[in-house]
Amino acid sequence: MYQFFHIFRNFFESGIFIYTSVLFSSYFLLSLISAFEMRKYILKNSFVDYSEILASPYVPAISVIAAAYNEGRTIVENIRSLLALHYNSYDVIIVNDASTDDSMQKIIEEFDLIKIDFFYNSVLITKPIKGIYRSRNESFSKLIVVDKENGGKADSINAGLNVSTNKYYLAIDVDCVLESDSLVKMVKPFLEATDKKVIATGGTIRIINSCTVVNGKVVEVTVPKNLISRAQVLEYTRSFLMGRMAWSRLNGLLIISGAFGMFDREIVINIGGYSSVTLGEDLELIVRMRRYMHDIKEKYRVIYIPDPLCWTEVPAKVKILSRQRNRWTRGTVATLLIHRKMFFNPRYGFIGMISFSFWVIFEWFAPFVEFFGILYFLLIIALGNPNWVLFSLMIGFAYCFGVTFSVGAILYEQLSYQKYKKPIDLFRLIVMAFFEPLFFHPMLVWFALKGNYLFLVGERRWGKMDRKGFGSASNA
Repeated sequence: MYQFFHIFRNFFESGIFIYTSVLFSSYFLLSLISAFEMRKYILKNSFVDYSEILASPYVPAISVIAAAYNEGRTIVENIRSLLALHYNSYDVIIVNDASTDDSMQKIIEEFDLIKIDFFYNSVLITKPIKGIYRSRNESFSKLIVVDKENGGKADSINAGLNVSTNKYYLAIDVDCVLESDSLVKMVKPFLEATDKKVIATGGTIRIINSCTVVNGKVVEVTVPKNLISRAQVLEYTRSFLMGRMAWSRLNGLLIISGAFGMFDREIVINIGGYSSVTLGEDLELIVRMRRYMHDIKEKYRVIYIPDPLCWTEVPAKVKILSRQRNRWTRGTVATLLIHRKMFFNPRYGFIGMISFSFWVIFEWFAPFVEFFGILYFLLIIALGNPNWVLFSLMIGFAYCFGVTFSVGAILYEQLSYQKYKKPIDLFRLIVMAFFEPLFFHPMLVWFALKGNYLFLVGERRWGKMDRKGFGSASNA
């Protein structure tokens, strides 16, 4: 019995060590690739005159599609922001998903909307549309509002795709504020494509909590006062600048954030639009698009743009953050299981052998490895024979790596786009980098475990996302 336990212990500890080493090495390699690609992107685009693209009569038309459910606190400010984008040919399609607050009333009154007869082709099956509205004011001629029965975000975006007729569309969360040049920067990779078809582009998302918004424009950027929100600034910076940039370079990017992404409408229509089966419709869509392109044997790319083009409000309360993250986990698990055929499948090339498999092993399994590793060590302590040296080394290395990675992401962001201009903001972020692994990361692990449990028991609820709003409280 003792010999069996000794073999098991060596096997488990060696497995944890190897898993952690490969994970950290992967993150380090991805950060190096991101740094190289970021430098290349900034140098290349420093010579681009975006005004020439804006002035061209040949730029493709774009639909901006946003699903709205109970967004009364920010809906008017957000629509004004979307109508003020700098682009020649685009429309804004707001899909009201049977809001129970005053969202629809506010939109009708603010933009002088009337119900119209509007022909559209129902290529995607959605919940019934109750009415389509346009403004009597020529200043808001780009605006189309779709009022429909409740069907969720995926169903709402599909309804917007039915109404849209443009070649490309930008899917966003309606609570986001976009930079005025976001459309022209997002469409640029589509225009530059030569040997490989670009099927989707994604951009960097920044956190708007505590920032000052005036007339739908972020005029002053400030680090969030709330600690939960501030920790998410570090998380988003690491994820977007130090992760997605590298996966884009390797053409292995598996997710375009549902809050901000541009897509080829024809391809999305061909694969059946957004799926309501999973709560992670953004991840599932990209995986299905990639799988479709491999199946039809057409060369393609999914591109990430590091420009900070989109600002969104993040949860400031632990309860709301928990709902969001366990929902993200349930969506991820559902997507990985739906497309499990791609796991280590050479038919799908780099995506199947590396990207998809990385998500399964290091995104899905990581919380389990961490949780059971801690349980194992507690068991060893209870049995009276802990390996303190190994445990101390692993915990210390993980902490130092996390802090270094976060500080590096902060400095890297400052060397590139420098959105946080006040020294006090940089100081607060660096201090947070030392404390985030101690309180925020353990919460995320717990939320992920909870999300896996809820997936197993069949939980399908979206979860209420209360927002403080920036339409009035944060307005100058």
